[in-house]
Amino acid sequence: MFTNIFDTYNWDSVKESIYAKTRTDVQNALVKNKRDLEDFKALISPAAEPYLEQMAQISHQLTLKRFGKTIQMYIPLYLSNKCSNSCLYCGFNAKNKIKRKTLTNDEIIEEIKIIKQMGYDHVLLVTGEEKHTAGLSYLKNAIRLVKPYFSHISVEIQPLDQNEYEELIHEGLNTVLLYQETFHKENYKIYHPAGKKSDFNYRLETHDRLGKAGIYKMGLGILIGLEDWRTDSFFTALHLNYLEKTYWKSKYSISFPRLRPFVGSYEPKIIMKDKELVQLICAYRIFNEEVELSLSTREREQFRNNIIKLGITSISAGSKTNPGGYSVDIQTLEQFEVSDNRSPKEIENMIRMQGYESVWKDWDRVLITN
Repeated sequence: MFTNIFDTYNWDSVKESIYAKTRTDVQNALVKNKRDLEDFKALISPAAEPYLEQMAQISHQLTLKRFGKTIQMYIPLYLSNKCSNSCLYCGFNAKNKIKRKTLTNDEIIEEIKIIKQMGYDHVLLVTGEEKHTAGLSYLKNAIRLVKPYFSHISVEIQPLDQNEYEELIHEGLNTVLLYQETFHKENYKIYHPAGKKSDFNYRLETHDRLGKAGIYKMGLGILIGLEDWRTDSFFTALHLNYLEKTYWKSKYSISFPRLRPFVGSYEPKIIMKDKELVQLICAYRIFNEEVELSLSTREREQFRNNIIKLGITSISAGSKTNPGGYSVDIQTLEQFEVSDNRSPKEIENMIRMQGYESVWKDWDRVLITN
């Protein structure tokens, strides 16, 4: 289990080692053909900031070699905003006095119709973490409903047990996105004071359960703004390294959510600058040529335009972060505010203008099934 590895590390010691990296460490990391975790530390360190242009060039070339000039398109479909957790930073916080909604079968179909008109073939089903209204039976039913319409089904839901993931995979689930939010174990309790999500280790062990269940792809990440992003990113890379070696049949993706405004807004503890996010994206690509890197509509239009060629392999467009947001009930609470409001067609045109191609199907799954 990854928890056994994680427990051998100390947050403060890791942070100190990252900030102690020198320009020589960065230069050595950049000239290597294969990088290790110490190289990753150097690439995300303050010492690497003067090398950002060189990092971007290397990241661009490595991404072209592995993924070509393609950008995978996906869209979230929020099924429910009911949640039993009290995460300080989230609009779905159980203590927020807002309108709650869980989509019915007919409402899910109505949302699907709008999404299909946009051209999507990859959908991400999202719920709050509330097992009574959006538990296993509800999720199995939702997957059955959307399966005829999409070639790739992902979920971003509450952590489940291995046997529950196996049941969802049997129904047609391809990918699970699950973010630790922060690896700072002591402060994790502050951000997650109540609900099942307050169990740090159960959440941390989720990807092990996914790997044992035989999931096709799993996503990792942190919520940028809670703690020092460099230290949290090292632990994400450590986790990725472990998972790839242990569950080598699965594929992996990394996402980069930065805290955005929401109802009951929480002020980020750490503000990550745009150039620092570019540095992190490039560092991940240089460290790992195979991992998919995803960027959502949380980010500004100009930033997403500029990042296309620097390592990102999948993006969302036209996203609504509230249940029924596409057609059923546009007034329900959003989980966070969307920053890039362009339509999928506008995003597709932007990608084409940069010489890239938007991919609406998951090409790996198509190859496997054919």
